Amino acid sequence: MPSIFSRIIAGEIPSYKVAEDERHYAFLDINPMAEGHTLVVPKHEVDYIFSLSAEEYAALQLFAKRVAAAVEKAVPCKRIATAVIGLEVPHAHIHLVPINKEADMDFRAPKLQLSPERMAEIAEAIASKFE
Repeated sequence: MPSIFSRIIAGEIPSYKVAEDERHYAFLDINPMAEGHTLVVPKHEVDYIFSLSAEEYAALQLFAKRVAAAVEKAVPCKRIATAVIGLEVPHAHIHLVPINKEADMDFRAPKLQLSPERMAEIAEAIASKFE
């Protein structure tokens, strides 16, 4: 059974896409820790990020770096933090989270509740900065 991320990539489930290439897809987290919280995933479904080949892993990280640069240009913050946890969805993914202090990366903290309109604005702003 395809993961929820594979279904998003296939267009079966809507998402707030911010970037895409032939091998990767980036979209806003629907339960964000901060405005601009983005997930970066390989289109090739693999459960554990360290199960990717060395080449796939490097390509994913380089794509995430480009997405992070776009997020940083679009969302006011001091840094873009990254996290790879991998327990919540069985599809390798990288969290990119705009932060101003370390406490902003607390996954236990209450998540933001953003309107669909605000999510679309943020996604559009990030997508417009993606190079």
